This record gives sequence, structure tokens and C-alpha cells, in this order.
Amino acid sequence: MYFAALLARTEDGWEASDTELDDVETLSDLADLAREATADEDTVLVLIEQEDAWFGVVRVDGEEDPRIYVSDAAAASRSSYGEILLTDELLGREPGGDPADLDLDLDGTEDGEADNGGDAEDDDTGAEAVPHGPVGDAEVLDDLGVGEKELRSLDAEEALTAIAEALGASEVLETVR
Repeated sequence: MYFAALLARTEDGWEASDTELDDVETLSDLADLAREATADEDTVLVLIEQEDAWFGVVRVDGEEDPRIYVSDAAAASRSSYGEILLTDELLGREPGGDPADLDLDLDGTEDGEADNGGDAEDDDTGAEAVPHGPVGDAEVLDDLGVGEKELRSLDAEEALTAIAEALGASEVLETVR
């Protein structure tokens, strides 16, 4: 189960709206959706979570490039919404690389674990292409009261609630949940 919401900072505080990501195919589409949430060039946060697996924060400030943080890249890579956030740049890959060439470890095993009957040759290609763990800009919320250390320590189950509380936006986020 997924949840996605937009939090737009306005003169009156934070405004929240749930958002449908079915028509969003790229990070650019997501950034455009965020920019549409505010009449000014205010800060907009896109908060995405897949229950108990991963969460992502996309920050859009006016026309600047979006800043992204994903709590677990490997888990997010298994999700269509996560794939939107996991750009080549974020993962440190060459742009335009063929995703079919990457071993995304989609069978659920950790690097180095036996997969009980799988081919050993699967283990030697692209194991580091999508890391297990956080990627992106862990300082994305520093100026809003959520430091890097705190962001990295959040678990996927309660991350969006904790972020909203730190921003003073928990009530508005709960209204769209």
C-alpha cells in the first residue's frame, strides 16, 4: 500500500493534499505536479511511503532542481513510484543506461546471501547499482527542522508522521491520510 501527499509551505503555514501518482512517469512530472500545488515559488514537499518498506522525500523550491531522499533504494527500486525517484544521477549511474543490464536483486535476498537454488552468475553483475539503504540528499529538510541524522534514523513505518510533526504540519497531513 502506498501513500503520497504534497505539503506546500504558504504564508499561513503548511497546506497538505493527497496526490495521485498514476499519471506521473518521471521525476520531471513529479516536480511539475509539486509546482502546481502553490501559486508562488514556495517550498513543496512530496512525501511518499510504501508501508514498512521505504519512504521518499522530494523537495521542490520554485524552479530549482528537485532534491530527493530515499530511505532504502533497493526496496524503492521494486516499486513503480520508487523508480520515479531513483534517477541515474541519484544512483551515480551513467544516464541512459539499460536497466535490464542491472542486477536489482529483485528476489529479496541480500547481497551475499544464497537464494536457495538461484544461479551463482546472478551475483556478479551490478550488485552495487541499487544500494540497500538510503540514497540522496539527507540534508533535504535541515532548514525545516529535520536534520540529516534524524532523517536517516527514521523507520519507514512512522517517517512521514515524524517529518510532519517536526514541520508543524501533522494535523494537515493527517487530514489527507
